[in-house]
Amino acid sequence: MAATTATQSAAVAAVGFVLVAGFQVALALGAPWGRAAWGGAHERLPKGLRVASSFAGILWLVAALMVLSRADYEWSPIPFSVARWGTWVLFGMLMLGTLMNLASPSRLERLIQTPIAAVLSILCLLVAVG
Repeated sequence: MAATTATQSAAVAAVGFVLVAGFQVALALGAPWGRAAWGGAHERLPKGLRVASSFAGILWLVAALMVLSRADYEWSPIPFSVARWGTWVLFGMLMLGTLMNLASPSRLERLIQTPIAAVLSILCLLVAVG
């Protein structure tokens, strides 16, 4: 497969999604990074937010597979027809997430999560139009 902007963007986005998933799983397991997520109200997340982080970790792993499928990485189990619209959904979710992180009361969330969401949204856009 020739490396195109879409395939390169998908690979970078997938790595980013896996890293975000790892962050969410770490939060779910009790890592003291809660000030950088979910509004930053807790050093260690309470049970409900830990469950939410577990689901978020799964969602971000699916997002990685989604962009890889959309960029024709054939080993992704996500059907291309799902990935075609799913990548646009990811783009929209990440744009909204960028705005939500920017409005967070948590300084850490604004400084860390805002640029991550913004970069991932741009990468998803490049994959979606590629």
